[in-house]
Formats: sequence, C-alpha cells, structure tokens
Amino acid sequence: MDFSRINWGAVSVIAALYLFLYILGTRAARRGKAEGFAGMALASRRLPLGVGVITMTATWVGGGYLNGTAEATYGGGLWQAQAPWGYALSLVVGGLWFAPTMRRLGFTTMLDPFEARYGADVAACLYLPALMGELFWTAAILAALGATFEVIAGIPFGLAVLLSAGVAMAYTVRSGLWGVAVTDVVQMGLVFIGLSLAMVVAVGKGGGPDAVWAAYASSGAGRPPSSWIPWWDSALLLVFGGIPWHVYFQRVLSTKSPSDARRLSLWAGGLSLLAAVPALVIGVVGRATDWGALGVPALDATMVLPLVLLHLTTPVVAMLGLGALAAAVMSSVDSSILSASSMATWNIYRPLVRPQASSVELKRMVRRVIVIVSCGATIIALNVHSVYALWFLCSDFVYCILFPQLVCALYDRRANRVGALAGYGVSLILRLGAGEPLLGIPGLIPYAAEQGTGAIWFPFRTFAMLAGLTVIVTVSRLIGVGSRTGTCDDC
Repeated sequence: MDFSRINWGAVSVIAALYLFLYILGTRAARRGKAEGFAGMALASRRLPLGVGVITMTATWVGGGYLNGTAEATYGGGLWQAQAPWGYALSLVVGGLWFAPTMRRLGFTTMLDPFEARYGADVAACLYLPALMGELFWTAAILAALGATFEVIAGIPFGLAVLLSAGVAMAYTVRSGLWGVAVTDVVQMGLVFIGLSLAMVVAVGKGGGPDAVWAAYASSGAGRPPSSWIPWWDSALLLVFGGIPWHVYFQRVLSTKSPSDARRLSLWAGGLSLLAAVPALVIGVVGRATDWGALGVPALDATMVLPLVLLHLTTPVVAMLGLGALAAAVMSSVDSSILSASSMATWNIYRPLVRPQASSVELKRMVRRVIVIVSCGATIIALNVHSVYALWFLCSDFVYCILFPQLVCALYDRRANRVGALAGYGVSLILRLGAGEPLLGIPGLIPYAAEQGTGAIWFPFRTFAMLAGLTVIVTVSRLIGVGSRTGTCDDC
C-alpha cells in the first residue's frame, strides 16, 4: 500500500462517518429488541411515515443511481439520463396500484403473493431472480464506492469495499430495519447537503450556469437518440422493472396502513427525482469541462462524478461530496442485504426447511443470512470486473420475469402455478435469447439490429415481459382453476 497517496483528511472524515453510522444503527436495536422477526424485517409495521419516506428515497438514491446519472449525462446527454424520472415514476406507479394492495393483504415479503397462489416451491423459483438482482445491485454500488474512494482519498479499492460492506453488515445484523431506517435519515441529509454544495462550487468554477450550459450544448451531447424504440424499452424497464423489488416492498409493508403505503411511495418518488438534480448538473459540468487542460487526457465516463469533485471543487467540498457518496452507498447496501435475507428466511427457510420455526428462531436466521449475503456481494465486487453488466442483466430479469408474475398474482384471480411456471420459462428464454455482449453471452434469437454496429433496436425486454404476461394468463385459463394453489386473500 502506497501511504503517500492517501488523503488522510478524507480518511478521517470517512472513518468518523462510519463510526457514527455504526453507533446510530446499533442504538436503534433497542427499539426493535425482543420483537422477533417482525421487528427485524418490518419494524413491527410501525414505521413512521416521515422516516419511511426518507428511507425509501435513500434506498433508491444510492451510489449507482448518482454515479450512473452523472455518467449518462456526461456520455449521452440529458436524453440518456433516464434513471431519475424513470425510478420516480416507478415509485408513483407502485404507490398507486401495488403498495396499498400489498399492505392491505398484510404480506411479509414480496414473494408472499406467489407462495399464497402457487405454493412455496414456485415462490422459491421466483426468489432466484430477486436474489440475483439484490446481490449484484449491492456488488455494483460497492464497486462504485471503492473506485470513488481510490480516486479522491487514495484508499485502495479492496480495502474501501471491505470496510463499507463490514460497517453496513454490522449495524444491519444488530437492529434490522430500525437501524437501516434511522441511519438512512442521516445519510440522506448528507447526500442532499454534500452534493448540492459540490454542484454549486463546480458550476462556479465552470464560469457560471450560462457558460456551463453553452459549453455543454456546443459539445453535441444534447442530441436526441438516433432510435426511440430501444430508448423506450429502457425507459419502461426502469418504470415497471423498478416495482418488483423487495427492497421497495419492505418499506411498503412496514407502514401502519395502506394509505401510508401509498403516500410513502408518492413522496419518495418526488424526493428521489429532486436528489438526482446535483448528479445531473455535475454530469453537465463534466461534459462542459476541458479535461485535457486539467491533466486528465482520457476521462472515464464512469468516474465523472468523483473526478468533478476532485478537480472542480475545493478539498473541503470534495470531502463532503465523498461523504455524501459513501452515505448514499451505505443507505442502499444495508437495505439490499436486509431485503434479500428477509426473503430467504421467510419464503425459503420457513416454509421449506422449518415450518415450525418460532419468531425468535427466524430472527436469528435472518441475521445469519445477512452475513452470508454481505460476504457474497463483497466477493463479487472484489473479483468481477463486469459487475455493472451483471447488474443490468439482473434488472432485466426482474422486469421480464417478476413484474408480469406480480401483476398476475395480485390481479388475475384465475392465474395458477402451471401458468406461472410457463410464463417464467418463456420470459427467461426470450430475454436470454437476446444475449448480453458485455458478458460474452451470444444472441440466439435474431432480433432486429442495426446494420454495422449489431446493436439490437427491437424492444426485446418489453417483448419478453409482455410475452410472459400473456402466457401466464392464457395457460392458466387453458389448464383451469383446478391447479391453482390459493388466492392472495387466503394469506
């Protein structure tokens, strides 16, 4: 380790932040103590609305969200920065049509509707894309934080990933959702303050808003996409593929009432859009900057946010911005590992391994799974160079497979397990048939593509989702209601 490269001031700030978050999170354990699994996973369904709104916002506004927004704005312009408005609409749609229903039926996890209708074995199959989505999402944002630490503070990538994952795991194991929610309030405040200040300073160093926008416009980044079909395919993935995540429903199901669940989603949608403004502006500033004059001849678009903090702000503001990014990552990591662990305990261990398990035993089990999931995500972040590609692929699976399944489980009373499994297979085949160039997976289905580049312009993600939805509905009616396990109301 080259100690001469380390910014010890930044290290001190991060160390103080992590120590404070750990103390705050573990103290929250007193509130959830002796409340069993419900206290650990759902805060005993007593999550205050204000805290719920902030923790929901903090969960979406993670390091990948902020870094990705700045990267998309820098690389493709504001047209390509779909995540802010896409995820905001996702929360609005979820709040209007999914959150109140899930809360009214009193579910414990997102997989409960599948277990109620089709049985625990089918729910276990549907846990796989949900787990992969959470696991690679966690790994991706840990990797983004490690790279940021390396650029700004000189902290080695591996050490930054290990420390961040360890702290998040420590207080999540101790206090569950209470600890996650309480720390999210502080983390969200740091995100708004740190990145807003960095945005103002960076725009000032760029010559002011008019000069920055003129340079950005002249760079050619503001051109609309050459083809709108794949653009809309990606947009629909964000809007509807952002709903079937337990990290979302865990907060919905922790509220006191269905009306609170609706309000929580709607308010969080607005706040998550607002929180993306600094990242959008920083992406514009990055595009408008002559990086060669600053000694950065070849700028990596994925690093535009930390590089703007390093070169276009003051050292103090850069450290605040680094703290904001660290807080954003921690707020998503703790939520994701708790989400995946809750589903594994409630929908895999409880019905298939220990149906007679007590609430106390389930609480112990979810703590063990938190450690396992945290270690798995950390290993992926340290060893897999294409984490972002895996993350996007798993997001595709959530959209293509889980969204039509959730719609049918909640709103199609004739849906049955045979139809669900058939839809699962069709969606999976149609999505994998498109291949994944970043992972070296060849395309097996000849979807329409651009000549020369080979980029698929056919909306294969939405096609796979709609095909799965159609198959579930059709096969369920052809097979008949006799194969249905139950209804959501039976829970």
